[in-house]
Amino acid sequence: MQTTPLTQQLAAQIADYIRAERLGEGERLVERRLGDLFRVSRSPVRAALKLLEQSGIARPGDGGGYVIARLDAETFRALDHVPSYDDDQIYLDIADDRVSGNLPDRITENELLRRYKLTRGRLTHILRRMANEGWIERLPGHGWEFLPVLTSLQAYEDSYRFRLLIEPAAILEPGFVLNRPALEHCRDQQQWLVDGAIFEVSNARLFELNSGLHETIIECSRNSFFIDALKRIDRLRRLIDYRQMLERDSARHRCREHLELIDLLLAGKRFEAAEFMKKHLEELSTLKVRARSRRPGEPSAEPATSRSVSA
Repeated sequence: MQTTPLTQQLAAQIADYIRAERLGEGERLVERRLGDLFRVSRSPVRAALKLLEQSGIARPGDGGGYVIARLDAETFRALDHVPSYDDDQIYLDIADDRVSGNLPDRITENELLRRYKLTRGRLTHILRRMANEGWIERLPGHGWEFLPVLTSLQAYEDSYRFRLLIEPAAILEPGFVLNRPALEHCRDQQQWLVDGAIFEVSNARLFELNSGLHETIIECSRNSFFIDALKRIDRLRRLIDYRQMLERDSARHRCREHLELIDLLLAGKRFEAAEFMKKHLEELSTLKVRARSRRPGEPSAEPATSRSVSA
């Protein structure tokens, strides 16, 4: 297989993602989702996964595609040959400063190096992660520009009111076609969280699992306007949700609700599922807005901790 610079870079990014999100052996590496995450087509993703297979990081899955291989000492040594995201706290500090308004819309790498006391290599990894997640982009020639995100309490509350309109409605769309394998995979992930993993996963990983479930459901509507709108909202709210202060016990309850919602959809009870989605989002909105307004006079919530959660 001919290895291109894009393939090598993408393989390194996927390896970073596996390490940063603490993905486990046997978890599927979905080409479409990786393509969306890194903003590339499925063809280079497939080539990058093939390269990771050669390194022992991925292996072909029983039902096709790729899954994560056993992460023993040998494969971890392979991971060490590509850059890693070991800088979660710095990443969250930058996210926190951005949402708090402490960073300008445009910034240079030298400014970030000085502010966060980073080496250039570490900063490169962090900027790549931020760019992959869609909240910063490189300017032509020099510097970086932060992309729009939700910062005010009102905007955050409005985003949930909009979700209340589109997510239940999407379930009732005439063109709705259930993607049973995808929903069953989401169910396995939510059950894994309920069984105790919710107390161990990172904020970013939890955000991806929960937002991924909601996006999987809305994709079943096959209404491109609903799908694009929710993905845009998820991109805008990512940083704020890193800062939430819902306790993980409460988050586990929300994951149980996810399981109930999935079971209604798998049973073909779309009207009941739409009503349940509405109730789920209403309660979640109340909890999230209450968390963000906990400290009077501040436009944003307390900094993210290991016990924060998003859904």
